[in-house]
Amino acid sequence: MSGRERKSAPPKKEDFRAADYYDLKTGAVDDLLNATEENSPKVTRRELRKYTNERGGRLHLADWVKLLLVKWWFAAAVCFFFIWGLGPFVPNVLDQLVIAGLALGFVTDLLTNNVLRFLSKTKGANDRWIMHPRKGFWSLPLNVLHAGVIMFLVYTAYNVLNRMLIALGGLPGDAVPLGVGPILFGLLCMAFDLMLIGMKHGFQKILSDAKNAGTGKRQ
Repeated sequence: MSGRERKSAPPKKEDFRAADYYDLKTGAVDDLLNATEENSPKVTRRELRKYTNERGGRLHLADWVKLLLVKWWFAAAVCFFFIWGLGPFVPNVLDQLVIAGLALGFVTDLLTNNVLRFLSKTKGANDRWIMHPRKGFWSLPLNVLHAGVIMFLVYTAYNVLNRMLIALGGLPGDAVPLGVGPILFGLLCMAFDLMLIGMKHGFQKILSDAKNAGTGKRQ
């Protein structure tokens, strides 16, 4: 060897053993288990938002509010496109009701209900918000029939509201103080839809209770 002392070369990456990795990982686990509010590093709110569903400054709606908005929006769209859009070409009120009822039934079956299913966190979680949750050949005609009942109720509600406004305001009998608009139309459709769905659930509960009571007597 020469007089000069050779400097020891730094260890190569290959020199690390599996035990070294094990020691590193166990150390990290120990740090995690022993972490407290005092010895933990401070993390900003902005950093935490990256790993949570929280979004600063944005409005968060409850699931049931989202479902109601979906029902209202599609019904309002039917009014906008089919009642307002076809009104100048179909002046007869009865024809407008039939067309709007058919459109509402198709939209409910093909769009509204599918969006409600898409928004469900688990399969079938939003079926209670749907009049005919089963998809199949009969779902479309049943939804069209359901929409026809809704249109009749909406038409009746508009007549009652207009008569009340005429009586309160002393207006002529042929006046129409409250015209058909997407916002109110959508709200009425949504309200009557929920009413009919609630009636269906109530009727099903009555049948279920009666069946359970009959089964209990037999036992």
